[in-house]
Order: sequence, then C-alpha cells, then structure tokens
Amino acid sequence: MLSRKLIQEPGVLKKPPDESESTPIKLSELIEASEFVSVSDLDEHQAYICKRTGRIISVSEGMDLEEEVEFPDDPDLDAYHMVPHRRDLDLGRRVALSFVAEELPAALDKARNIFSRRGAYRRFRQLLQATGTLDQWYAFEERATVAALEQWCDEVGVTLIDNDRPS
Repeated sequence: MLSRKLIQEPGVLKKPPDESESTPIKLSELIEASEFVSVSDLDEHQAYICKRTGRIISVSEGMDLEEEVEFPDDPDLDAYHMVPHRRDLDLGRRVALSFVAEELPAALDKARNIFSRRGAYRRFRQLLQATGTLDQWYAFEERATVAALEQWCDEVGVTLIDNDRPS
C-alpha cells in the first residue's frame, strides 16, 4: 500500500498532487456543460472533463460545434469525466415536488397528480404560472442543480475552483 504524505506550508496542510485527481474547473463552466448535455433527451450531446487539463470538451452527434477539437470517438474514461445529464442527477420530479412542498404546500396533492402522468412538466409549469411562482421555481431549480453538481464533483473527485452560487 502506498502512503501519502501531507505537504506542510506555514498554517496550511496540503496533499501532494495525485495522478487520479482532476485539475480544478470552474463551477460556471460545469453548469454550462451540464446544460449542454441536458438539452438532448436522446444523449446526442455529451461533455467531458479532461482530468489532466481540466478542459471541458463538448461533443454532439449531427451538430457542428464552433470549435474544432481533436477528440476520440470512444474516450478513455480513465482520462476524462463524463459530465452528467440532469436526469442522472435526479433533478426532475423529486426537486419539483420538494419545491411545491416548500412553497405551495396546499398544492402538493395536485402536483403529485401532475407527475403521475405524461406531459407533467407542461402542466407543472401551468401550475407555477397560475400561482405566480415560476421565478421562485427557476431559482430553486438552479440551487438544486448547483448542489447536485457539487455533490457529483465530490463523488468523482473533481475540484471546483470557484463557488459562484446563485443567490
């Protein structure tokens, strides 16, 4: 077993760099990449974080992106982290019902009924518009997305270099 030493600077303890650790990335860039991936329900869009450089590379089937990037058809996932789709982060029904429970508790049964059938998000949006809470929903959803992405980063070992949380 390999032991790891801590490098000590005055008042600071740091671990030495590890080849398995990723280069830090900006939260804002990760959010943008996750939004790009989540635009498609059919997994047509992917984004990868290069562990060595921290660069985020977006790829899309059937769509030319502005920037030409040399990227393998089958990337080595030892060298890249695949940016998760919002469905992989469980940001759908659970988050919507949490919002309703917090902001519109009297409408919770109605919201549960909405999410029991197809076309739920259209009807959910209509509920939010009718109650004047659409802007609050967008802010709540953004906070939930940031929290889920931060948790994903912790789980896969990605370090964020900024924390520009939405207010």
